Amino acid sequence: MRGLFITGTDTGVGKTILSAALLAAMRSDGERASAYKPVMTGLDDESEIAARGDWPADHELLAAVAGMDPDEVAPLRYGPAVSPALAAQLAGERIDPAQLLAGAHAASEHASTLVVEGVGGLLTPLAEDCTVCDLAIALGLPVLIDARPGLGTINHTVLTLGAARTAGLEVRAVVLTPWPTRPTELHRSNRTTIARLGEVEVDGLALVRSPDPTCLARAAAHLPWRSWLGEAAPLAVERR
Repeated sequence: MRGLFITGTDTGVGKTILSAALLAAMRSDGERASAYKPVMTGLDDESEIAARGDWPADHELLAAVAGMDPDEVAPLRYGPAVSPALAAQLAGERIDPAQLLAGAHAASEHASTLVVEGVGGLLTPLAEDCTVCDLAIALGLPVLIDARPGLGTINHTVLTLGAARTAGLEVRAVVLTPWPTRPTELHRSNRTTIARLGEVEVDGLALVRSPDPTCLARAAAHLPWRSWLGEAAPLAVERR
């Protein structure tokens, strides 16, 4: 399987916008990219709905960008804003890790690249015996860590890097989301410090103001997603 696994330092750090922007940029460049978010929670939570504003729910946004049905993107969906394991328990269900893997393979069946968005952070429980980290390991995809650019992000990001690497995951980059148009000294220091302490590439995704695929693609156009996939960058064509 070829693709990227997007995780975060926490919930609400912008993983869905980063995933949608990458998908939009890939598809704009002719890549047959699909999306997968194994579990959705918080669909009925009033605070979650209010926070989205005019934006669609995560699985609907990813589906719109990838040209998929929302049910294909997120086959498991729950109302309460809790961990997937607890959400399933409250619904009288149990999430089967094998089902999550099967969903990823189904989402990638007609695509050349799969963008998987995790839930919360790496250690978020998907089931009693399966975390987001376990799913990332099973899929074997390189990882991007989405993080906030502001105060506290150094600790959260370096801890997430350590957990990922201890588990044997290959982290290709940290993406600070949203990266301000006019970064302060704090923002710039956070970026360089994470790169130094984490020995990792650190990029930024600008604020995306619209769920329109063109807007999303434009925001991610500068991100080196081909190198994150392990490909060489295309050669520039000299114009005469």
